[in-house]
Amino acid sequence: MTDPAARAGAAAALLGPAEVREIAGRLGTRPTKTLGQNFVIDPNTVRRIVRTAAVGPDDVVLEVGPGLGSLTLGLLAQSSSVVAVEIDPVLAGELAATVASRAATYAPRLTVVTADALRLTHLDGPLPTALVANLPYNVAVPVLLHLLATFPSVRRVLVMVQAEVADRLAAPPGSKVYGVPSVKAAWYADVRRAGAVGRNVFWPAPNVDSGLVAMSRREPPATTATRDEVFAVVDAAFAQRRKTLRAALAGWAGSPDAAEQALRAAGIDPRARGEALDVTAFARLAAHRPTRSR
Repeated sequence: MTDPAARAGAAAALLGPAEVREIAGRLGTRPTKTLGQNFVIDPNTVRRIVRTAAVGPDDVVLEVGPGLGSLTLGLLAQSSSVVAVEIDPVLAGELAATVASRAATYAPRLTVVTADALRLTHLDGPLPTALVANLPYNVAVPVLLHLLATFPSVRRVLVMVQAEVADRLAAPPGSKVYGVPSVKAAWYADVRRAGAVGRNVFWPAPNVDSGLVAMSRREPPATTATRDEVFAVVDAAFAQRRKTLRAALAGWAGSPDAAEQALRAAGIDPRARGEALDVTAFARLAAHRPTRSR
């Protein structure tokens, strides 16, 4: 039996290497490092991403950095609609035409927004329920965290990022790569690695491997501190990650003694390091920051 995503992908006439280069050549554009552009040229990878994202007919998908439309075409076939946010005005202007020529049935489902995703604060129309994107590698984490904060309606995420970034986002406490991205992503959702992606599925081929990260939104940890207050202590704890929390949080608390007092009040060993704490512990600690240093 044929996979539903594969059937839909075929109907949408997904882009291959020749089509990607033809469109780019006609537009006189090449992927740029400045915008972190690496275009997907492998239809099977698109089908895999769409299948793994598990978007359905009720989903409004937010896609960041659609580029020439490789992933967009696959997402349109499976979802209610796709809102594609593209910073490059040339690519944004061509996307609707590409969809109309290769998947006319799904063209009414597409909305193109020419904008910097890091500055996106609202969207017209139905709120997005899923974020699925090949994120620009140079701003992947800031974009991801900004969109999770800005659009709480997004309940599921599947993003493709550098393999190293994927590892950091999904790292558990105690891991060598556990850090600020790990904790902040965990504030919003349960995070896991969802597979590896090779270099040869992109044009141009990047110098690093890529990985898929899946996220499922949940409520943040219970705390009397605000998200900004929690993130402030996370930033402070990892700014000097080799130091004990007593020392690393001295500036945040006002002094090493004040930091120790806050740590003990939160039930945390002052000799521990930031990598030992999960997001719940950081949320608890933020609530015990000395009043005088707020």
